[in-house]
Amino acid sequence: MDNKKPKVITTIGKRKCAIARATLKEGKGKITINKTPLKNIKPQLAQLKILEPLALAGSTKDKIDISITINGGGTFGQADAARQAISRGLIKWTNDENLQKKIVNHDRTMVSYDPRRTEPRKPSRSKQGARRKRQLSKR
Repeated sequence: MDNKKPKVITTIGKRKCAIARATLKEGKGKITINKTPLKNIKPQLAQLKILEPLALAGSTKDKIDISITINGGGTFGQADAARQAISRGLIKWTNDENLQKKIVNHDRTMVSYDPRRTEPRKPSRSKQGARRKRQLSKR
């Protein structure tokens, strides 16, 4: 009797307020996001962002099923978080340093967290933005 455990890897990706948890296991290349197939995710640009690390991985993507749950954030923040979780999972799955270098050279935020945030609004500048001031008249 063969009691071999199936290989399962869990990773996390974050972007702004979005948190994505990806689970990678052996399969036929199916990708689901919040139990919905990737094909049904709109807009199309978000789909393409999520597929970026899989395009860099090559033939490995056809042997792995990926299920992702995402909470918080907006559409593209969620797409970036999912992309980060997938790329981290692929690196762990393959243990390939060349794949990691390839992904980092393509876009560093696919592996590491991006701390940028919008600047908080300042008082007395309601709609203009955080740093906007009145234009000075020289004459």
